[in-house]
Amino acid sequence: MRDSMHDAMQKLLDELTTQTDHRVSVFDLQIAGLDDETLSLSGKLLKRDQLAALEEAFSRLFPSLNLDTASVRILDQESHERVHVATNLTGLYEKPTFGVPLSSELYFGAELEVLDEEKHWVFTRQSDGYLGWAYGPYVDEGAAPDVTHLVLVPSIELHAKPNEASEIVTRIVSGTEVRVVETSDGWSHVSANKMGWIPSSSLRAVAELPKTLEEKRATLIEYSMRMIGVPYLWGGTSGNGIDCSGFARLLHHWIGIQIPRDADMQCNAAKPVEPPFEIGDLLFFGEGDSDRNITHVGVSLGRWKMIHSSRSHNGVYIDDVQEVGFLKEIFVSAGSFLR
Repeated sequence: MRDSMHDAMQKLLDELTTQTDHRVSVFDLQIAGLDDETLSLSGKLLKRDQLAALEEAFSRLFPSLNLDTASVRILDQESHERVHVATNLTGLYEKPTFGVPLSSELYFGAELEVLDEEKHWVFTRQSDGYLGWAYGPYVDEGAAPDVTHLVLVPSIELHAKPNEASEIVTRIVSGTEVRVVETSDGWSHVSANKMGWIPSSSLRAVAELPKTLEEKRATLIEYSMRMIGVPYLWGGTSGNGIDCSGFARLLHHWIGIQIPRDADMQCNAAKPVEPPFEIGDLLFFGEGDSDRNITHVGVSLGRWKMIHSSRSHNGVYIDDVQEVGFLKEIFVSAGSFLR
């Protein structure tokens, strides 16, 4: 009898784990003990209402048993340290190890809330709720320094002096926010993970981001062309390699609009639009080989012409959806954060 109860409870936990979107939530519970009167759980959840739903389901299935959840942590009820990324670029992972696929990447200065820790790793939440493990030595305590400019090129070297012949001290990537300390003859001295000089033409002041819809669309086209040929990288967000939703997010970041990380999230959050598509509209696709309805996204350059980071091209290129058979077949819908 006890074994059957254990198996039934484990099945319930497995179902709830499978139903959880682990990009934005946490459901990690284990059976810690079971006797004739009480079943004990341990582990962690993100929110208190998840535990309430579990307790309700448990009472329906096992009305004669008590549920002991004293060892279950509710992460949102705890106080958390805030940190920022201190290296030029770092990965975000589903588990605390480099030995799993990349979930996303974080630029220097990205601010994070630390929900949990394990050895050298920190489990973090971004301002938009996106979760993942980051390598602890690559983050520093507190908020990032104030920023003044955005990096507008795929990747660029920081030099020790304001000339290309001087020593290279580091590299920073597209979308990184930096603070300009001084300028000299077309060069800017910036503070990022290290101090160094880069051509001022590679930056745009945050205070000068486009304001009108027309300016945003024109700027989006201009900046998107700078990423042509950047290779495809699952989980990538920069000129070192980028995936489809990372590319769409970067282009919006460059014009001062923050959008969700992944293509299905972008689809759910965007305002639905119909053809004819405008510059900056997002075109969403579903390839049928995933448990997500939306698996790919491109950015319209007007009507069906789009720029996207494509696995088939291995990078950022332009396609006309109506002229590419497989894209036309898997097109699902479109949405916009500009309209």
